[in-house]
Amino acid sequence: MKVLLVEDEKKISDFVVKGLKEQGFVVELASDGDSGYYHATTWSYDAVVLDIMLPGKDGLSILKALRKAGNTVPVILVTARGELDERLEGLNLGADDYLTKPFYLDELVARLQALHRRSTGAQLSLLQLDDLVLNLTTREVKRGEEAVELTTREFNLLEYLIRSPGRVLTRTQILEHVWGYDFDPSTNVVDVCIQRIRKKVDAGQERPIIETVRGVGYRARKL
Repeated sequence: MKVLLVEDEKKISDFVVKGLKEQGFVVELASDGDSGYYHATTWSYDAVVLDIMLPGKDGLSILKALRKAGNTVPVILVTARGELDERLEGLNLGADDYLTKPFYLDELVARLQALHRRSTGAQLSLLQLDDLVLNLTTREVKRGEEAVELTTREFNLLEYLIRSPGRVLTRTQILEHVWGYDFDPSTNVVDVCIQRIRKKVDAGQERPIIETVRGVGYRARKL
């Protein structure tokens, strides 16, 4: 998942960014409301974790503007206050969930995963294409009966591809979704990572999972 965190308290943002990245999330941070709104309206995310009390635009104003513009990205509102009126206002404006500080990182991870399952229509924690199976909870991978060891980045890239079999994803799309928007677009990290995944997943297989679309990018083979 690619997540935007809008949080101005550095101690909290450092903790959340580190913890989410360790869990395999791609995280981008905005430390005030204006930059948070700019990020949310300029790039695409699987979810936004949005603090309500922010310098610049406050979280509720950002949420209201996003929903008014037709942006349906899942949003988890975060606040240090537990007031019912504020919680109801956020939910009525279109928030998908709500957390009150302090919160456990495991709870945030669970809520993000639940939002992602709902938004993608996924009912299970398994993704399967042909005989390749990804367990999104344990992050284990199998090709047939063989376990496949992938790094966090390799897992995220493979998951991104097989969520949309047959859809061609450009290198820029992959780079933005798996590495983040501020990564150098001229780098060849996508191609290098694809090569590593192929060696682990497709080597010696009659039916390769990953296909190259020359001059465009990559796709997971559609069955």
